[in-house]
Amino acid sequence: MSLRHSRRLFLSLALIIPAPLLLTASVVQASTFDLPPIDRIVNYQPKLPLQVFTADGVELAQFGAERREYVPLARTPKRLQDAVLAVEDARFREHSGVDPKGMARAVVAALTGGRRQGASTITQQLVRTMLLTREFSVERKAKEIVLAFKVEDALSKDRILEIYLNEIFLGQRAYGFAAAAQTYFGKSMDQLSLAETAMLAGLPQNPYYANPVANFERAVQRQRVVLQRMLAVGAITEQQLAAARAEKLKLRSPGQRSVHAAHVAEMARRVVVERFGTEAYSTGLRVTTSLRAADQRAAHDAVQRGVLAFDRRGSWRGPESQETLPSGNGAELERAAAEALKDHHDDETLRVAIVVTASAKEVRAQLATGERITLQGEGLRWAQRALQPAAKAPLKLQRGSVVRVVRNGKSWAISQWPEAEAALVALDTRTGRVRALVGGFDFTRQPFNHVTQGWRQPGSAIKPLLVSAALEERVMPATIVDDLPFTAPNGWSPDNSSGDYSGPITLREGLAKSSNLVSVRVLQHVGTQRARDWTTRFGLDANRQPDNLTLALGTGLVTPLQMARAYATLANGGWRVEPVVVEKITDAHGKVLFEAPPPAPLTNESRAIPERNAFVMGSLLNDVTRTGTAARAQAQLKRNDVYGKTGTTDDAVDAWFTGYHPTLATAVWMGYDKPRSLGGRESGGRAALPIWMDYMGAALKGVPEAAPGETPAGLVYENGDWLYSEWTNGGWAERIADDTGVQYAQPPGLLESFRPSSLLELIQNAIKP
Repeated sequence: MSLRHSRRLFLSLALIIPAPLLLTASVVQASTFDLPPIDRIVNYQPKLPLQVFTADGVELAQFGAERREYVPLARTPKRLQDAVLAVEDARFREHSGVDPKGMARAVVAALTGGRRQGASTITQQLVRTMLLTREFSVERKAKEIVLAFKVEDALSKDRILEIYLNEIFLGQRAYGFAAAAQTYFGKSMDQLSLAETAMLAGLPQNPYYANPVANFERAVQRQRVVLQRMLAVGAITEQQLAAARAEKLKLRSPGQRSVHAAHVAEMARRVVVERFGTEAYSTGLRVTTSLRAADQRAAHDAVQRGVLAFDRRGSWRGPESQETLPSGNGAELERAAAEALKDHHDDETLRVAIVVTASAKEVRAQLATGERITLQGEGLRWAQRALQPAAKAPLKLQRGSVVRVVRNGKSWAISQWPEAEAALVALDTRTGRVRALVGGFDFTRQPFNHVTQGWRQPGSAIKPLLVSAALEERVMPATIVDDLPFTAPNGWSPDNSSGDYSGPITLREGLAKSSNLVSVRVLQHVGTQRARDWTTRFGLDANRQPDNLTLALGTGLVTPLQMARAYATLANGGWRVEPVVVEKITDAHGKVLFEAPPPAPLTNESRAIPERNAFVMGSLLNDVTRTGTAARAQAQLKRNDVYGKTGTTDDAVDAWFTGYHPTLATAVWMGYDKPRSLGGRESGGRAALPIWMDYMGAALKGVPEAAPGETPAGLVYENGDWLYSEWTNGGWAERIADDTGVQYAQPPGLLESFRPSSLLELIQNAIKP
């Protein structure tokens, strides 16, 4: 310890401690020989969490023990600085690290057995936080004082304050005021009101138990102390004080984010930790994803609305639990209700509430935030049976029932956590960049990512890929196929979901109607092995597709991401794309540590299917959304440039809609985690299509309708439909007449030797292992 520091310490103690207590000076001097170095403060390196962002810079998530956003003092609002200094260290700019009056209170209290006093300066608090333990003792206090002098000698006042404002713990895993502003109010520091600023400035004294989440009343009491101190030092006026005290504070809702993308954030976290280890949680790595904030918001909202709409077609299953509430309706009830709800997960959409009063016509309930709400009329209709006198547990709705409610405009309605799951993923059709990804209804309840991990049967959504294969086997849109009963040699007899038959119809009509019997006959003509191989061009796994005719009904396994990728190939003119979610990883200083390669150029080498094949498939899928099983798509979206196919598996276990606009391919799936029927009346068109339309309507808002593309070479429009030009004089499959035969205008022998073009042959050779 230097002579200069010893003198400053002695003088400080002499000013504030009576003579008998100067005996402690020897203890102080002895304790300072093993002082920790102050390098950690002088060369401050904050523990910065791993952050995940959208492509347009909106934060999706933070990972790490400490939530922190480092903000230089020059960008820290002066009002926040004034508030913190007023309540924590009003003479910060004048002292040399120790405030004699405050130190006197602390030391005298410690030596006389009185109530422990804080009153440390900001510099002392910083030293204690970063270099010492929180154990209260004379020895620790002495070290704190000496180290505070050292820090003041080494750093400017502004630098000390900047480190303090970014390092101090403020409760709820928030370190620093920027993180606390987001944690408690969902705002940046420059958006805080005076009342909110004062509440945050009051947190350093007792961040564990006096933060507004743990104890709102204590936080308000502390806020008022801050406001009074700000008035006393001249930082605010009487009028500002009165306005701040009157302001009703609204805390950030639990789980609230500007963009909900927890499944994507988890994908990014895993990628980073696998690459850089667990240090990624504290070194400030930043991950930029391919998501677009507006698209992700639209996708999340569409999935939530779609799943809740499906769930509401079923029955209300009763309260989540039953709690005991005290009699009366005063403050004691309010506190008991809040206590009963504290262990129930609140949600931004599905708010948790506890019933205070219940009658056949009205239910009053309290939210986790303490707000009282009333449910009436339509808001109670779903749970009307539970309000009848004869209703029995577990259905009965009564005082103490914990339920879920949703806001419908200005009114509230009874709801519940849905049991079904859904997933949505949208790709840029030319780059493969993922613009939106929702892996499930709610990550906190089910972190399983159905987009990438959910292997489910695609049902009829796979039919377009099989028809694409058939186009290369001389089956054209005008080919006539029997939509009549079928029995395979092994006795298997599929049926149409409607149970109806249309007789001989064109392939175009069969796909629009989603005829199973047409699909089976077309697959029989193509051959299951050829069809399975063809699906790999779209990114499907052939080993997960059955090597039999049930493939025509989509009994293989796919993921929503695979289906979106497959339809992107149809949308972009026949090129394969590689889905990308993580675009870039940078360190805390902006140095690029990883960057995804740019999209592959759309050349012949990256072509998956012939251009004319994709064009004809677009024509067929446009009919599906215009007159077929998804006719609502064009009608509701009021645009003709959308294409797609419904998919419903046996017993409606899985419901799909996969479709595209020329720039955006989107797959939607709905089902239960433990596979079971969604219901006898459910289908891809009823369960999944509304989610797809909801999202695409938002994603395509303001996008001009795409004009039909130019007709590719090798196609002619003849007799009202498209035809490969080499078959204009016959030779294509004019009719698939029965279970085994195909009628051609030219000899069937041509089928085996036929190759549609040298380009396709080149592609086939290029993709061989």
